[in-house]
Amino acid sequence: MTMSLSTRPTGAQALMRGLAVIDAVAEGHHGLAAIGERINCTRSTTHRLVSALVHAGYLRQSPQGYQLGLKLATLGAHARKQMPLAALARPIIEALAQKCGDSVHLGVRDGDDVVYLDKVAGSRGLEMRSRPGLRLPLALTGVGRALMLDLDEGQWQRLYTQARAHQQRQSEAPVAGLSPLEPPTWPDYQTRLLDYQKTGVVLDLEDNERGIRCVAAPVRDEQGMIVAAISIASATPWMSDARLSELGPSVHDAAAQLSHRIARPDLHPDATFSPPAGAFHE
Repeated sequence: MTMSLSTRPTGAQALMRGLAVIDAVAEGHHGLAAIGERINCTRSTTHRLVSALVHAGYLRQSPQGYQLGLKLATLGAHARKQMPLAALARPIIEALAQKCGDSVHLGVRDGDDVVYLDKVAGSRGLEMRSRPGLRLPLALTGVGRALMLDLDEGQWQRLYTQARAHQQRQSEAPVAGLSPLEPPTWPDYQTRLLDYQKTGVVLDLEDNERGIRCVAAPVRDEQGMIVAAISIASATPWMSDARLSELGPSVHDAAAQLSHRIARPDLHPDATFSPPAGAFHE
């Protein structure tokens, strides 16, 4: 059973609260009041935690409030280098990005979220909010849905409900001339996932980010379990329905290549694979 912050030993409690502060800032809570509310601590306790993290270089103070510090950026770079999956996938996603000209992502499951392990930017000069280390609800993105394909429909609905709640909390600011995002209803979402199960290719039709569409496919290990997913993403002018269909086989083939590298490490001695912690947590 997982202990709450208040029931942990004193040292562990302080450590977990400090980590909770970092998570809160990463989620977009940049003021003391917002951070304190997020971690359920008093203002004085929150100030002590934040001050210690700033002093240690894990946070920094800016005119916009508290931001993640350079030490975390350094640790993130080291973490990516030490993840065998990212090393295995890198040449595959680089080749895919060069072939299609669009951004390519590698994601893994961590609990109910997808975490972006790597990204190769496309050649169109398009900027999108995806980045290595970004964490989002599984059911919200194409790469996350590819990680969900083997789950039962009860899990789909639970994750869908979580994603809708996240969207409501993080609702985007109105964009001039554009209507708000309208996520699919549960029946439509369920139907789409059932179709994706049959094809092994998943679509994101501006469900997560306005103006961005993507096509994704799951990566499997030697036992056939989904351990990662690859997606191709770009702006809607370059992602018509016809082009999404054309890119489906390409992302599926790239996922199959990575699956083969995972299943046959004897053929790829430069990197071995072990699933990331929490990748199969349900």
